[in-house]
Amino acid sequence: MSGPGVGFEYPAVPTSWLKRDVLLFAASIGATDQELHFLYELDPNFAVFPTYSLILPFKKDTQEVVDFYAAQKAIRIPGVPEFDARRVVDGQRKIEFFKPLPTTSEGKKFEIRTKVVGVYDKGRPGTVVETQTDIVEVGTGEVYSRVIGSGFYIGQGNWGGPKGPATENYPPPKGKKPDVTFEHQTTAETALLYRLNGDYNPLHAHPEPGKKMGFGGAIIHGLYSFNSTAHGLLQRFGGSDPANIKEFQARFASPVKPGDKLVTSAWRTGEVNSEGFEEIRFSVAVEGGKQVLSNGKTLIKVVGESKSKL
Repeated sequence: MSGPGVGFEYPAVPTSWLKRDVLLFAASIGATDQELHFLYELDPNFAVFPTYSLILPFKKDTQEVVDFYAAQKAIRIPGVPEFDARRVVDGQRKIEFFKPLPTTSEGKKFEIRTKVVGVYDKGRPGTVVETQTDIVEVGTGEVYSRVIGSGFYIGQGNWGGPKGPATENYPPPKGKKPDVTFEHQTTAETALLYRLNGDYNPLHAHPEPGKKMGFGGAIIHGLYSFNSTAHGLLQRFGGSDPANIKEFQARFASPVKPGDKLVTSAWRTGEVNSEGFEEIRFSVAVEGGKQVLSNGKTLIKVVGESKSKL
């Protein structure tokens, strides 16, 4: 595919993490004391929760708080307008897992390699920037995970760019009740804890940016809902085994406010690939309110009670 900005590669960025970072991430997305392999560094099965790699492009290789807006403005995509990072929200994410991250990067070198997939002008509503981001081990060139993601720059369209392709949809199976439904209660402090993983967007900490964007105040990271849902689905279908999830994706449909209760509905499709991973579709809504994650699809090896109930 060609178009403005397509194929532009950002400079590779080094990234690193400690066991402490891995523990914090798992705790911040809802891992429980029944999952000590995510929460206790001396557990014989201590492992990184697979979606942790999503935070690394924010964290990079620092342990310190960073200026989110300055970091977003650092590099401009050639051939397209300069967009205001103070008015950007998540569009959607798809993450594929190729190799589990080690519980610390110590002794290895990793890079974040990102390139532009497309920049799409949606008119008055805004512009979508779609990227591919790989977590790569330097030297071997091995890709541990790949994320296809998009950011939506609110009100920054009408610059004459391409509209972009239609989005592929993954609706729940027609006429079938969810195989699993579960709730997740957020608090006033949920985003304040999650941001310590490295995503320091002020939109999720202070009311002023959210008021300017029409949200009425601070909202919870879209990737918090994404990650906590991935945790809940792996816990219920895959026995909390990180080896039992291969892919996870969703569209960010509407914001979540601190204190909202999230309700996830998930449907098994019965479609199992050659490696034993079943396609599961899901959606997440605020209790009694709007859908917050749509177009949800994951590939999980179903084990235990969830398997026997089919």
